Amino acid sequence: MKVSEIDFCVKLAKGIARQFGPNCEVVVHDLCAAEVEHSIVAIENGHISGRRIGDGPSHVVWEALKADPKLLEDRLAYLTRTEDGKILKSSTIFLRDDSGKPVGIFAINYDITMMKAMEDALHVFTAPEEPSQEPETITHNVNDLLEELIKQSSKIVGKPVALMNKEDKVKAIRFLNESGAFLITKAGQRVCNYFGISKYTLYSYIDEAKGEKDK
Repeated sequence: MKVSEIDFCVKLAKGIARQFGPNCEVVVHDLCAAEVEHSIVAIENGHISGRRIGDGPSHVVWEALKADPKLLEDRLAYLTRTEDGKILKSSTIFLRDDSGKPVGIFAINYDITMMKAMEDALHVFTAPEEPSQEPETITHNVNDLLEELIKQSSKIVGKPVALMNKEDKVKAIRFLNESGAFLITKAGQRVCNYFGISKYTLYSYIDEAKGEKDK
């Protein structure tokens, strides 16, 4: 982003955080930074997620780097979760240049942990059990993000790695590829170690997963 755009976002972040108080975290990511692995250029009330200026990107940022800019949409009022268990109501707004390319992200994360606890307590008395959205984890750096994505890939398959067959692993690796996991430095080796496969097999599974998607 341009310096003037970053300055505006910093002022806006301060204003929103002051308006809604210490439970409201506001984060500015610069997707044009020299090192996108340290994309946070401004953050207010960072105690909520434990992040600071210079920390790494979230899953949403990696999606922005990988996705077709024309198909990328803002995400509003969805649930996330911090590493220490706080539940947040989050909104992610993509900042674009004149060509439509994402150059930054303006994110708001409001800590609703106490509200959610009260809601859950009331729910026992007022409503039947219903399936709920699984909150996404906000990570501090790309290594933590990769670990979280690998865990999610196993959940999608629904089996421990020891019981996975080829089709299961292709399914898991398809999720990792579509989530932008392989944009992370040395992600391929980490994924190979986790699934007990060679790099040649990994590339083969990625190609197979892409082929299935194109059918």
